[in-house]
Amino acid sequence: MTRVLFVSLKGTARSRIARAWFEHLCPRGFTAASAGIRPGAAVDPLAAQVMAEVGIVLEDEKPLSVYDIYRSREVFSRVVTVCSSADARECPVFLGLVRQEHWAVKDPRAHAATDTKLLEGFRRIRDEIRELVAGLCDALQG
Repeated sequence: MTRVLFVSLKGTARSRIARAWFEHLCPRGFTAASAGIRPGAAVDPLAAQVMAEVGIVLEDEKPLSVYDIYRSREVFSRVVTVCSSADARECPVFLGLVRQEHWAVKDPRAHAATDTKLLEGFRRIRDEIRELVAGLCDALQG
């Protein structure tokens, strides 16, 4: 079984979106988890909204801590950090045999001045992450 862990700063938007796309686009036998470095309280409502626009429901479970996952010794085929260049220094490095990659996806809440721009930012990262996940699925099957 191929398992992928997606990690973002809070685990409330980017890693959640990546996990949802992975489970939607990849074949059976592929599973994913998402976690945050400093987990937020719940899924970001705008992340849930933009994924609902494409027919995908984000579960409203409390984000997991990447450190709790690390301590649990769960095994993943790959760890993908979904952090912008601004918060990449806080994304952890997993040592060992796991393959890790970094996707520099901007935080949609970082520079949005209006509600309209904020929603556009969430749609943009939703679509960007979809393309990245599709490529990952292809590579893992390859």
